Amino acid sequence: MTYFERKEKERHLLYLIDHKRLSSLEKVANDFECSVRTIKRMISSLRNDGYKICYCRKSCKYFLEN
Repeated sequence: MTYFERKEKERHLLYLIDHKRLSSLEKVANDFECSVRTIKRMISSLRNDGYKICYCRKSCKYFLEN
């Protein structure tokens, strides 16, 4: 995966999180053709970029904190 491809996938991942459409990491990993660990690294990278991404254990979803 090139740098540009990764950034595009991170933007799409951020879109899914922002619109509360990230149902499971496994599904996104299959859609992106990568591993679940790569998706977790992308989320970590987005957090390092300044996005306040949280995880709700009750609903099992990621969301952006205001």
